[in-house]
Amino acid sequence: MSEVRPELKYLSSHEWARVEEDGTVTIGISDHAQQALGDVVYVETPEVGSSVSIGEEAGVVESVKAASDIYSPVTGEVIAVNEALEDAPETVNESPYDEGWFFKVKPTDVAELDAALSAADYQAVCDDE
Repeated sequence: MSEVRPELKYLSSHEWARVEEDGTVTIGISDHAQQALGDVVYVETPEVGSSVSIGEEAGVVESVKAASDIYSPVTGEVIAVNEALEDAPETVNESPYDEGWFFKVKPTDVAELDAALSAADYQAVCDDE
């Protein structure tokens, strides 16, 4: 069974979001998503300094099985990307919630995350798949 962390917010499209102490939001894909994708071979993240919008495509993750769009759970400015994924995309499989994060956003309104799924609701989505 996939790990679902209770402190995170989730999208039904399998992204997770973590609000950091400084108010920024770190975004990645869930353990369930990386398992479904299989071996991740490439990650495309947005450019630092670019803007992302809630629910809009912000990047791509490719595996040996498929390519999937990554959607932003918040609107804001991209302030960091996980450059380690360029050389080691398999980090997403090994550590989807810690070392395998994709990008960080300075949100214009962190309350947008109120619309995201709780861990329990996300687990129900995964159970239905």
